[in-house]
Amino acid sequence: MELHLATFVVLDLETTGGSAESAEITEIGAVKISGGEIIGEFQTLINPQTPIPAFISLLTGITDPMVATAPSISEVLPTFFEFCGSESSTFLVAHNAPFDISFLKAAAEKSGRSWPKYKTLDTAKIARRVLTKDEVPNNKLSTLAPYFGAISEPNHRALADAKATVDVFHGLIDRLGSFGVKTIEDLIDFSHRLTPAQQSKRHLLEGLPKEAGVYIFRDSKDQALYIGTSKNIAQRVRNYFSSSEARKRVLEMIAIAERIEAISTPTVIEAEILELRLIHQLKPRYNRRSKFPEKKVWLKLTREQFSRLSIVRGFDSLDDRYGWAGPFSGIEEAQSAKEAIYEVEKIRQCTVKITTKSMALSSPCALYEMKRCDAPCIGAQSADSYLSIRDTVHELLHGASTLLENQLIAKMNQLAQDQRFEEALILRNRLGAFARGVGRGQHIRSLARVKELIVKIADEIVLIRYGKLAGSERFDAGENIERIIENLLSTGEIVNNDQSILPSGNYEESEKLIRSINHSSELLYIDESDGPWQMSIASAAAIRHRLLDNLSDRFGQSERVDRMSNNPFRT
Repeated sequence: MELHLATFVVLDLETTGGSAESAEITEIGAVKISGGEIIGEFQTLINPQTPIPAFISLLTGITDPMVATAPSISEVLPTFFEFCGSESSTFLVAHNAPFDISFLKAAAEKSGRSWPKYKTLDTAKIARRVLTKDEVPNNKLSTLAPYFGAISEPNHRALADAKATVDVFHGLIDRLGSFGVKTIEDLIDFSHRLTPAQQSKRHLLEGLPKEAGVYIFRDSKDQALYIGTSKNIAQRVRNYFSSSEARKRVLEMIAIAERIEAISTPTVIEAEILELRLIHQLKPRYNRRSKFPEKKVWLKLTREQFSRLSIVRGFDSLDDRYGWAGPFSGIEEAQSAKEAIYEVEKIRQCTVKITTKSMALSSPCALYEMKRCDAPCIGAQSADSYLSIRDTVHELLHGASTLLENQLIAKMNQLAQDQRFEEALILRNRLGAFARGVGRGQHIRSLARVKELIVKIADEIVLIRYGKLAGSERFDAGENIERIIENLLSTGEIVNNDQSILPSGNYEESEKLIRSINHSSELLYIDESDGPWQMSIASAAAIRHRLLDNLSDRFGQSERVDRMSNNPFRT
């Protein structure tokens, strides 16, 4: 059928949430088109029979009073299906169609109606295939509508968004001629088409395990192209060879891939850690994150008599004796954290190397006149006096930051009272950058000091030694959990404490482990013979206490519980 002869119903929904399983439809808007002309419109509010969340009302303007007298979805569906017409002659169109269609299918099921088998088209998917990044930065409706000169502006109301989608759809159809799309069949094939590489290389899926682990796409020289992880390797990799995969980099990667290596792991957490390690080691060209941890930015005290704050790249340059914080998101955030410390401490900001000879030849900078530095560069401040400042900054970097926070908050409040809001905002940003960097450093440092830790995360038992994953096992209901613990302790990887910041493993691994512990876990065993587990920020302390509470339920008043409970937790 020629495109100009086909009938399309372009639709949009407003809902109370993002999932058809837990949210309801609040509005339907639809426009029927054929031959480039609008031949009908449909719009109605719908009573979701549940309160509309405040943020949804703020986004859409649809409130509970507005839908109080509106019909229910079961009353609306027959009329809507009648408006759409026959499933054999009508094609549904929506922007991000799977979202809208999932809600309509769920509504039909709840109403006891069968869903007509309409063929659907997704303007977002078509746009991804037709438009380049040079033309539009993304494929959101709010971006595509002005690009195609849509008359209606998307505003999170169903009919307005449906009208905007009509103009986007017409704009895309105009572009499709150069792709040889002339009929509705061509359009459906184009929308769901697999690339030649996706079609010809589906044999690479053969033999992949349906279990947790890591998968590695490799090229003809057996170089790693991309490394990923999943709780079901076969299912995840299959998605790369489906029509839902439209990322250009991934399609390019599939075109040069020659085999897929799978490494099964006993648990999902072990797969995630292995993925981090392999990306760090192999640096595959199509992975964007975790490839270059050595480029991450940190803030540290320099190793000299009159230490100063320095922004550096690379974890290996850090030393606990001189204090450090991070990683930071970039140099700008690290600089903000450094400025926060300058606000409260008179640590020198110059970069010269201070010696007896340099003191005789130097002159003080403006900071000395402003009383923000005591000028150790000219010998005006003794080494012992400066050491006190250095020790204070060391403590700040390692988390003893209450004084800094109180002083900066007091300054912010005063600036706000004086209506100097831009200056107050600068202080707030500095404090936020400082807190983020120091907090991340505390987590890394704290976990790296624990000799042995065993936690239960969902249905997985995990052994951590000095911040490194040393072993894991899956736990099924009814199993002897103490047997698993003893097995992990005896067979887990041996990790030696060489007194470095992270004796083994990298900082990303430690951060991943601590996030997993924080999310949902039970502490089963801990060896604190090297000292108690210390995490000085409140959220970390809450993790510690919550984990300890699970011990009595699991082991009763065993010696292991007594030993842990008697250890003071210093904050």
